[in-house]
Amino acid sequence: MPFISVKTNRKINEEKRLELKSELGKAISIIPGKSENWLMVDIEDGRNLYFRGSGSEAIVFAEVKIFGGASRQVYDKLTERLTDILRETAGAEEIYIKYEEAETWGYNGGNF
Repeated sequence: MPFISVKTNRKINEEKRLELKSELGKAISIIPGKSENWLMVDIEDGRNLYFRGSGSEAIVFAEVKIFGGASRQVYDKLTERLTDILRETAGAEEIYIKYEEAETWGYNGGNF
């Protein structure tokens, strides 16, 4: 089950929020074996995020967590796509993406 968390210091209206969720769902398939069918998304807007001591720019911090792993080339391709999505939907100027791989992932009382 992949999980993508997006935090931004800007407000995102409902239309853009749904577009963001949908585009993240498409993008996760860049990772082999991952799909929107198992993707969980968390979008937190209006956060107190600062970069270089300022919150005047539109900032996004995204985390992508997956069970298993992927190659550097796959992560490079996903970072490129996520950056495009976050610029288009969240109006982000400064975008940071963190990847985390898990060897064990619990789901409904069991583990993968």
